[in-house]
Amino acid sequence: MPRELLLLSNSYVFDRGFLEHAREEIASIMGERRRLLFFPFASQDHDGYTRRMREAMAPLGIAVEGAHRQRDLPEAVRAAEAIFVGGGNTFRLVRALRDLGVVDAIRTQVGQGTPYLGASAGSNVACPTIRTTNDMPIVEPGSFAAIGLIPFQINPHYVDPQPGSTHMGETREERLLQFLEENDVPVLGLREGSWLRVAGERAELGGAAGARLFLRGQPPEEHAVGADLSWLLATEPRFAE
Repeated sequence: MPRELLLLSNSYVFDRGFLEHAREEIASIMGERRRLLFFPFASQDHDGYTRRMREAMAPLGIAVEGAHRQRDLPEAVRAAEAIFVGGGNTFRLVRALRDLGVVDAIRTQVGQGTPYLGASAGSNVACPTIRTTNDMPIVEPGSFAAIGLIPFQINPHYVDPQPGSTHMGETREERLLQFLEENDVPVLGLREGSWLRVAGERAELGGAAGARLFLRGQPPEEHAVGADLSWLLATEPRFAE
């Protein structure tokens, strides 16, 4: 079965409720499915985060089950109608996924057609590694390796350089160009309000703000909503050791 992914840059946009901006897209990928296994591990408050997800999915008639409340989480992954991995701190999330022993189970189920939805950190872990996250390494995850549902990198919450800014630190663009000095793999900078929808071998940019694509040795490329980025799914990434 073809893989189905919805990788959101963020859970909130200005003046909208939690996941409200992506509700129609979530309904689209869920189809007739009415149960969602939610992974709240990027946040410290698992119950509170799961409650917020339940409230957001209630208008769609989707029941949310917290992954942290499952007695046998690998089995729950295998039985899930769909999987949603929430945002928060990416390092904490990867450590939890590894400690719980569910990385392989998620990868296998998504490969068999179980929809995978992620926001921010949840989108980061769909990549081969978490090397392009914006988060502070508040815990040691053991490895930067992630689930690897796509062969390229995403940088959620991408912010464009601001002309005339007096900020003297590195811009997001500069940080991603530094990443490409050491690694040869595309990075899709998803602006807030945007997402990538993958259906089989097709990848399309959605949402409201577009994205910026970074390739080694090339100027960044601007891509508008609706852009076909399917060719990225055939990427063969090369990471520095």
